[in-house]
Amino acid sequence: MTTEITIRPVQAGDHDSWRRLWTAYLEYYETSVSEEVYKTSFQRLLSGDPGEFKGLVAAIDGKLVGLVHYVYHRSMWTVENTCYLMDLYSDPSIRGQGVGRALIEAVHEAAKLDGATTTYWMTQEYNYKGRMLYDRVATKTPFIKYAKKG
Repeated sequence: MTTEITIRPVQAGDHDSWRRLWTAYLEYYETSVSEEVYKTSFQRLLSGDPGEFKGLVAAIDGKLVGLVHYVYHRSMWTVENTCYLMDLYSDPSIRGQGVGRALIEAVHEAAKLDGATTTYWMTQEYNYKGRMLYDRVATKTPFIKYAKKG
């Protein structure tokens, strides 16, 4: 049996479902954000500003079951932009049905159409199930991330 997955941009009416999915994503990574960040992030997704984050959602039978956030940015190594896929989440109840792959491919296709030369993302080392998918759809790089907060 094939499940039909619909991928489309985030819309204003998606707020509650988007919030439910993004909250679950944040909980997976053992973090949370303030109400102001929820509000600002959703507004950014809807802004249409080319330098702002974009969002896609995945639906099965009209129910939102996945999301992805991404942004284009400059690179000193190319003239063209590159695409950073920041957040990717699919509801655990539908994992293994192709939602994550469909969201990654949709971002990559959008990025290519918009002239970006690369789509990349990071994940936690312990995200074994996600990494099984990522190993099939992309090339793991040797980079290690460092962060220093304000």
